[in-house]
Amino acid sequence: MERVVLITGANSGIGLALCERLLTEDSQLRLCLACRNMQRAEAARTALLTSHTNAHVDLLQLDVGSVQSVLSAAQEVKARYTRIDFLYLNAGIMPNPQLDLKAFFTGLFSKNVVRMFATAEGILTQQDRLNSDGLQEVFATNLFGHFLLIRELEPLLSRIVWTSSSNARRSAFSMEDMQHREGRESYSSSKYAADMLSLALNSQKNGQGLFSSVICPGLVMTNLTYGILPSFFWTLIMPVMWLIRIFTNTFTLTPYNGAEALHWLFRQNPESLDPRAKYHSLTSGLGTNYTLPRHMDIDEGMSDVLYSKLLELEKEVRRKQSEENAVMETSAVK
Repeated sequence: MERVVLITGANSGIGLALCERLLTEDSQLRLCLACRNMQRAEAARTALLTSHTNAHVDLLQLDVGSVQSVLSAAQEVKARYTRIDFLYLNAGIMPNPQLDLKAFFTGLFSKNVVRMFATAEGILTQQDRLNSDGLQEVFATNLFGHFLLIRELEPLLSRIVWTSSSNARRSAFSMEDMQHREGRESYSSSKYAADMLSLALNSQKNGQGLFSSVICPGLVMTNLTYGILPSFFWTLIMPVMWLIRIFTNTFTLTPYNGAEALHWLFRQNPESLDPRAKYHSLTSGLGTNYTLPRHMDIDEGMSDVLYSKLLELEKEVRRKQSEENAVMETSAVK
């Protein structure tokens, strides 16, 4: 039976690398690339069909940062497919990252250099903003849009896999400010919230046959990463990073390597997986890729509270969306 795999943010980086690896694993898959930019999505589809000429690759326009886009895309998915075997929640943003250069160069020559590169802890902040739905942009894109997509597609789903980050830190998240309106670590907050949501989904939905997993791709050079520093900085420090890679397994560096855990989970029986584990893509100094689970620093009760708060926000957002649609319909009639 043909398996259907839907991947958000699939037009480049880790998402595109995952597509290549999955088609190599199973040429009979039906891939659905869910992307905001359809021109880039079409280019990705063309590239995949060049190397996998008989592949089945569909496109879906989806901006997970927009409530209307998520709802419209979900309706299209339900019209196209009777099931989604794997939903890879890979899309994410880190807008306007700001680097503390003093802390960066101090860390570069300290014993914490590996941790600094792996987590960006203490050196990286982001400037977030409200989107057109009145939600914080990073929260909406990295977490809530995906949550809404899951809610819409739940009857079709069996496996969910989140692309998280080593930058997901408990200290960055506050339940009283789950959208991270007040802080400057919105990316870290959203990724930690995704880790919690995955645990809550397992608690709520495993009995119904729905399983969620979380991965960390390691330190990967993608468009998101390159946006943190000017290009000449990367030119200067890349030799250092390749040198560090000899001594640490978290520097996966390439999207192909970073997609290792995503690909590994595709092969696993979901009932054998640990719902409290984050599955890490790792690369040895000799270039061997492998996956290891690491326990997440998450409180189950806190995860359930987040799930409840997201359900409340969903009701509010749907009510607002209905009111706006009603106004538009009234205006159209006039």
